[in-house]
Amino acid sequence: MAKQSGSPFDFDFTKMMGDMKVPGVDMEGLMAAQKKNIDAMTAANKVAFDSMQAVMQRQTELFRQAIEEATNAASSISATAPLPEKMAKQTELTKEAFERAVANAKEVAEMVARSNTEVAEVVQTRFTEAMAEIKTTIEKASAFNAKK
Repeated sequence: MAKQSGSPFDFDFTKMMGDMKVPGVDMEGLMAAQKKNIDAMTAANKVAFDSMQAVMQRQTELFRQAIEEATNAASSISATAPLPEKMAKQTELTKEAFERAVANAKEVAEMVARSNTEVAEVVQTRFTEAMAEIKTTIEKASAFNAKK
């Protein structure tokens, strides 16, 4: 009795496609191309994941730094200083915090932009290769059909 699997998807797709014989179509080449597509998408996803992880780590560092700076700023404003002095110090600290926040946002945005560029390069490279492969396959199929 044959061993039955619990999943209807438990079969070797590569073998099934390799057994298919279509005149003029290189099934092995087609399967190799699909494997390259999957590899490219896997690489693009890894770049995206690693980049987003780096962005999240950097945002956590920036948040921690902002909390420390806010705590230090609060303690640096003397309780006994006159009100105009306190207001001037608070205004200066607020301006510095805003400038830092803008610089940090720019840094994070640049990290995301670099990540997007890297992912797009991986996908674009594979797309260009795939178009060349399709052209070659069509040329081979045309040559095969011309011989008939």
